[in-house]
Amino acid sequence: MTRSVLVTGGNRGIGLAIAKAFADAGDKVAVTYRTGEPPAGFFGVRCDVTDTASVERAVAEVAAQQGPVQVLVNNAGITKDGLFLGMDEEEFVSVVDTNFLGAMRVTKAVVPDMVKARWGRIIFIGSAVGMWGSPGITNYASSKSALVGLARSLAWELGKRNITVNIVTPGVIETELIAHVGDQARAHAMGNTAMRRPGRLEELPPAVQFLASEGASYVTGAMLPVSGGAAMGH
Repeated sequence: MTRSVLVTGGNRGIGLAIAKAFADAGDKVAVTYRTGEPPAGFFGVRCDVTDTASVERAVAEVAAQQGPVQVLVNNAGITKDGLFLGMDEEEFVSVVDTNFLGAMRVTKAVVPDMVKARWGRIIFIGSAVGMWGSPGITNYASSKSALVGLARSLAWELGKRNITVNIVTPGVIETELIAHVGDQARAHAMGNTAMRRPGRLEELPPAVQFLASEGASYVTGAMLPVSGGAAMGH
């Protein structure tokens, strides 16, 4: 079955890898991007997830191009790292606004069509650090942990409509976002990872695809770690 899939922040890194996996499986895939250019071969929609009007416009464009969104992957996110005592309010609020409230806005825009169809898959890309925290990223960890409460509450509200809502929690995945991480911090992260290595980009999309599949039709409110054992037990 070919489905209408929307991946936010799908123009690079984890989002692009997820978008490619769905496209390779035959789905119609749209990606949102805030800056730069959309990746070749995808229907790209410029969208600022911190702006409700921008989100609603983007979702309408996707529906016009490939039909109402049936599978939503909330991946868009930013980082503004720094110790809490030296972090100004804007650095904290902007990360929460993008990573958490942005995901809420996009979800709110696509859910009405899913309810009408009585079918849908919503997947949030969280983070292992949202479960165990880490110094220097209080804003990022807070935004990712908040997704758990949102996803599980939505799972209760939407389950009777045959809409599942789940969270994938990556650990350290080799992308450009962690290229700046120093040797000491990397060694610390690997020391707290059971497999003692970072994840490869291609190891994440299969988990997302599973949660979007009919094989996961009875899986909702779940948190699926793709973390090599980091933050296990949550």
